[in-house]
Amino acid sequence: MSTSKPSTPYSQREQGYREKALKMYPWVCGRCAREFSGKRLSELTVHHKDHNHDNNPEDGSNWELLCLYCHDNEHSRYTDNQYHAEARPGSDLGPKETFKAFANLADLLKGKQD
Repeated sequence: MSTSKPSTPYSQREQGYREKALKMYPWVCGRCAREFSGKRLSELTVHHKDHNHDNNPEDGSNWELLCLYCHDNEHSRYTDNQYHAEARPGSDLGPKETFKAFANLADLLKGKQD
């Protein structure tokens, strides 16, 4: 029984830039400065600074090595910023209001008082 991961174009591409990044940069998380080696090296990930996984320049200028925790935190912050940008008043992005729960409340209250 083989334990190797399935070979997809994405995993091949990821493995290629990961190997390059690990050769270019010290095995240290760019955020928390933890050092990695041996079996724990798999906990060090390549983060794309512009969040575009297709942007892989040969000089590695779009990459930084982050531990799993810092990488997850970075993507959570990015997702949160996108969500809050869409929710700004006056923004054309995001869901539009289509239902107003209290639109007829004044009429209903008038009806009870009469």
